[in-house]
Formats: sequence, C-alpha cells, structure tokens
Amino acid sequence: MRPRPRTRPRPRTAVTVRSLALAVGLATAAALTTGCRDETTPAWEYPRLAATLNALSTALAQGCATPDPDHCAARLDRLDTLARRAFTEVLDHRLLDQACLEADSDVRRARTLRLAAATTAATEQAQAQTQTQGQGQGPVRQDPRHPALEQVRRAVAAEQAAYRRLLAALEKVRTTPPPGAPTQPV
Repeated sequence: MRPRPRTRPRPRTAVTVRSLALAVGLATAAALTTGCRDETTPAWEYPRLAATLNALSTALAQGCATPDPDHCAARLDRLDTLARRAFTEVLDHRLLDQACLEADSDVRRARTLRLAAATTAATEQAQAQTQTQGQGQGPVRQDPRHPALEQVRRAVAAEQAAYRRLLAALEKVRTTPPPGAPTQPV
C-alpha cells in the first residue's frame, strides 16, 4: 500500500490575513454606518438632559395654566423635583456655569418669598376668621384684592419667572458646544 500523499496545511498567515481583512471590513462598515448618519443633535447636546428640561418646561406650562395662585403654588412645589434632577444632570456632565447658579439661587429665593407670603396670608385669614366668629358673624369671605393675597400672587409669578430663567440657563448650557466640537451635523 502506498502512503497517502499528505495534504499540505494552509499556512497560518493566510488565515490571519483573511481574519484581519474581515475585521477591517466590519470596522469600516460600522464606522460608515455610525459616522454618516444625518444626526440632528450632536452627542454633546445630552439627550437625557433635554428630556428632563422638556418635562420641566411642560410641567411649568401646565401647572400654572389657571389663574388660581393656590393651584399654581401647589404645582410649583412639584417642579422642584424636576429642577433638582436637571441640575444634577448638569453637574454630572460638568456643564455648570455662573448663569445656572444665579438662576438656581433666584428659584430658591423666590420659593422662600412665596412660602413666607403664603404663611402671612394664611395667618391673616385665620385672625380675620377668629375675629369674625368672636363677633358672631358668619364665615369670612376674603377679598381677592387683599394685600396679603396680592403678595402671594406676586410671589407665585416671581417664582414662575425664576423657573423660566433657570430653564433658559440650563437649556443654554445644554446646547452650547464644548470647545473644539463640530457645530454642524455630519
């Protein structure tokens, strides 16, 4: 019996070259598909922060759609959670600037003034009700033009304006490109 001729094994270099060619082809295809998208928002525009700011804007618009300051004040209390989340995301991305800090400070100051005005109005209303009941009269109807209520309305409007300034400052920081970043979509 004759020995079988041995088949020659393929050189390892051919396998390596084919694998390398396949890897380069896949990498090129991946680069082309990700790099040639018609992106409308660059990666530096922070889409999660954009969603939070959009939710904050919507909540601000819907929360104070009625002229009732009590309803609006209750909604403003709920806005703080969204504002804190947006501010935290700005801090996470290291985007904070002086305008954001000033706007956040304005919101805190306006909230403090609104809560103080509401407390004053509630105290005056309770005193007026106590005096009226002591005189034997019926329940007190509070004049909507009462100075304490006017102060609450102005404080609510000031807090709304402070939230709008905070929203504008955060949006400006979010959309400002970092130094050296391309400003046009690919």
